[in-house]
Amino acid sequence: MDIYSEKGKKRLIKRYTPKTKLFKTSILAFIFGGTICALGEALRILFVNLGLEDKLAVTLVSLSFVAIASVLTVIGLFDRIARHAGAGTLVPITGFSNSVTSEAMDSASEGYVLGVGSKIFTVAGPVLLYGTAAGVVYGIVYFIAKLIEGGAVR
Repeated sequence: MDIYSEKGKKRLIKRYTPKTKLFKTSILAFIFGGTICALGEALRILFVNLGLEDKLAVTLVSLSFVAIASVLTVIGLFDRIARHAGAGTLVPITGFSNSVTSEAMDSASEGYVLGVGSKIFTVAGPVLLYGTAAGVVYGIVYFIAKLIEGGAVR
C-alpha cells in the first residue's frame, strides 16, 4: 500500500479511524445538552424567585455554568462526562469554559505571562473570532433587511 499517495492516506485513515455510533452519540448529546439547558432554566427561575431581574438572572446562569464547568475540569470530571455526552457538553458555554480552563491548567507550569497568559485562548480563540465575525455579518444582514423593508432599525 502506497501511504504517500492520496488514496493510500485515505485508506489508512479509514482503516484506523474508530467507527462512531452516530445514533447513540446523537441521543446522548441531546439528553445531556437538554439537561444542561433545563438546569439553566431552573437556575434562572431560582434567581428570579430570589428577587433578581430576569436579565441579571440570565447573566448569573451563564456565570454559574462557567464556574461549574471550570471546577469540573479542574477535578477531572468534565472530561469523563464529555466522553459520554459528546457535543451535549461541548457546544454550550460549558465547552468554552472547559477549553479555557484546560489550557490554563496545561500551561501553568510555564508561568502566568508566557504560559497561561499567552496560551489560555489557544483552543477558544477561533471560537471567539468566528463567533464575533458571524455576529457582525448577521448584524449587517439584519440592518440591510430592515432598510429594504423600510422599517426603522432598532
